Amino acid sequence: MTPPLRFCVLGDSLAAGVGSTREDDTLGRRLTRRLREAGHPVRLRGFGVPGARSADLERQVGVALGEGVDLALIVIGANDLAGFVSPAVGARQLHDAVARLVGAGARVIVVPAPDLGIVSRVPGAYRQLVSAASAHYAQTQAEAAVRAGGAVASAGPELAARFAADPGLFSADRFHPSSAGYAVIADALAPHLLAAAAERAA
Repeated sequence: MTPPLRFCVLGDSLAAGVGSTREDDTLGRRLTRRLREAGHPVRLRGFGVPGARSADLERQVGVALGEGVDLALIVIGANDLAGFVSPAVGARQLHDAVARLVGAGARVIVVPAPDLGIVSRVPGAYRQLVSAASAHYAQTQAEAAVRAGGAVASAGPELAARFAADPGLFSADRFHPSSAGYAVIADALAPHLLAAAAERAA
């Protein structure tokens, strides 16, 4: 019998599913279903913590490695951006987290910082500036993740545009995704996770 794929989700409130109305609607649960539908037996473990920054990945990775990891999804960066953590510092912390997981034999997919310029609470006059800062942060993260041996599943401007155009993709706090928003994000991430799982099984 094939042992289950040990799938871990690490990071911030998006990794934890804040804003979804049901646990089954979170990224981890949705992506686990997609992996199982593709024929992979999966054991899901979630380590995401609302408010987490890249500095918090060290602890999350340590716990995950203690339980064993085959496939890891890291969603991080929004709180670093909001807290004015420099791109170089956040990227270095992300690099170290990815490198530890890869060194333990895990496949790692990183979802870098989202475009915070689309969030309604950002004043219109600052949205372009915030979007540019978000893009720079995400690019720095992506380069660090690849150097560490991970892969990047950047949702890209298309996903940001969908969220900007559809308020229903945000939860009541107008910041985190709703259940519908998590469905859209999961659809964008699923091909990356399925490819990594297939490579791991080969």
